[in-house]
Amino acid sequence: MQQTDLHDDDRDIPPGFRRLAWNSGYGLAVGPLYERDEADGGFTRAFRVGPHHLNTLDLCHGGMLMSFADVAFGHAISHGTGRNWMTVRLLVDFIAGAPFGAWVEGTGTIVAQEDSFRTIQGRIWTGETLVATGTGIFKVLNRRG
Repeated sequence: MQQTDLHDDDRDIPPGFRRLAWNSGYGLAVGPLYERDEADGGFTRAFRVGPHHLNTLDLCHGGMLMSFADVAFGHAISHGTGRNWMTVRLLVDFIAGAPFGAWVEGTGTIVAQEDSFRTIQGRIWTGETLVATGTGIFKVLNRRG
């Protein structure tokens, strides 16, 4: 399989998605990442599987999918509130692989809250294929900036 570098290629990004301005640190290493606000008030985060995301089977590495689950599921807290959060626990079930070049999307929904903790259910997919589902517990922190 010929692999071109999709790391900095914003061509063929689905309508409505905007690139997240994560230009340093971990976001730079795993990105680029994208986000779209949904009509129902929710959100979808996304990325295109590039060569830096691949495992030896030429599928998106589970570590990348875990990282993506973290930023997609946890964003259910900061979306619309501007609150920071930190991950307490993240459980992800891998269901299918995402091949090189796939557009991967994910979202999360708050399903429970107690004090400063939120439980989030999330899912990750590419096209019609469910790639992963999961649950996370996140601690709500201070407001951003």
